[in-house]
Amino acid sequence: MGPLSAPPCTQHITWKGVLLTASLLNFWNLPITAQVTIEALPPKVSEGKDVLLLVHNLPQNLAGYIWYKGQLMDLYHYITSYVVDGQINIYGPAYTGRETVYSNASLLIQNVTREDAGSYTLHIIKRGDRTRGVTGYFTFNLYLETPKPSISSSNLNPREAMEAVILTCDPAASDTSYLWWMNGQSLPMTHRLQLSKTNRTLFIFGVTKYIAGPYECEIRNPVSASHSDPVTLNLLLKLPKPYITINNSKPRENKDVLAFTCEPKSENYTYIWWLNGQSLPVSPRVKQPIENRILILPSVTRNETGPYECEIRDRDGGMHSDPVTLNVLYGPDLPSIYPSFTYYRSGENLYLSCFAESNPPAEYFWTINGKFQQSGQKLSIPQITTKHRGLYTCSVRNSATGKESSKSMTV
Repeated sequence: MGPLSAPPCTQHITWKGVLLTASLLNFWNLPITAQVTIEALPPKVSEGKDVLLLVHNLPQNLAGYIWYKGQLMDLYHYITSYVVDGQINIYGPAYTGRETVYSNASLLIQNVTREDAGSYTLHIIKRGDRTRGVTGYFTFNLYLETPKPSISSSNLNPREAMEAVILTCDPAASDTSYLWWMNGQSLPMTHRLQLSKTNRTLFIFGVTKYIAGPYECEIRNPVSASHSDPVTLNLLLKLPKPYITINNSKPRENKDVLAFTCEPKSENYTYIWWLNGQSLPVSPRVKQPIENRILILPSVTRNETGPYECEIRDRDGGMHSDPVTLNVLYGPDLPSIYPSFTYYRSGENLYLSCFAESNPPAEYFWTINGKFQQSGQKLSIPQITTKHRGLYTCSVRNSATGKESSKSMTV
């Protein structure tokens, strides 16, 4: 057998009395110090390697021993046997040509395959009694060599201190553990680096130049370990969050000129404007200087309050400002009087209401035949008489826009 692929294991599989029949125990009557043990060398086996099932504490005066694949001692599972007298090896149907039994009952299996994993039965026969013996069972597991892993990334070009990155160690495999390395060392303890429960996925929150890598992942199982190639994140310069300044946050409708400015100013950025979540359409009403950092509205209507956003972009991406909504002052529009019917019987109660679109809300005044009656949107006169007939006028005024309007009706 060539060099072992792993160091010897100190654990032994012991044939304790509870596993044997009473007749067999009486047959050998072995003292407690002479228990037969089997040891696998190496203790953890990978595919393609050799394994030796080494037997310890063999009793004296043996006639031979037989190895079976599995726990059934029949001809079908018969691998090989060794006859002490004559030192003869006999091979059975389960023999593959890769098994060798030695005079100390140990079994060598070369170039182990997946089919070789499992349990083995050793039947030892004492000289003078070829019909009875002692049987013990031993099982070894086969581990596959770990493949060379690779690292996949949700984003290889994150913005510095702004974006999160997810690194995944591929492939996913069972009976393996995952380890991560940064700059050739195990991961530091920091709130910016967090692992999934299986350790296969690494979450990096707010990547900085200190944790940009290189990163490596390792896949490990009991017989082998493999490292990935290093992956280093390409940090993009942090974009400042833009903000909008405006020359007038309360413009008057169709009167004031508005100028929006996107800050900060830089020759390294391009500027884009957004209205209601969409890039600002080209319009004769919208003027943008060549650099696009300033947005000019020669006039604004009540339907153009926003929200407005500006975006600064470099060749790798962009950043939006917080939205800005205008408080457009307008009105009052021509008021309306409700109800609109003008005939009342003497003794009825008169109720009128006046409304006009206006921002801020307009002030309301009522006059009857040119004489001030009261202020407010509603006018109420109980039990009217003929002396209440005449011209009823609702006048509205917006002190912010300086505009006035009125509506009259004859009762």
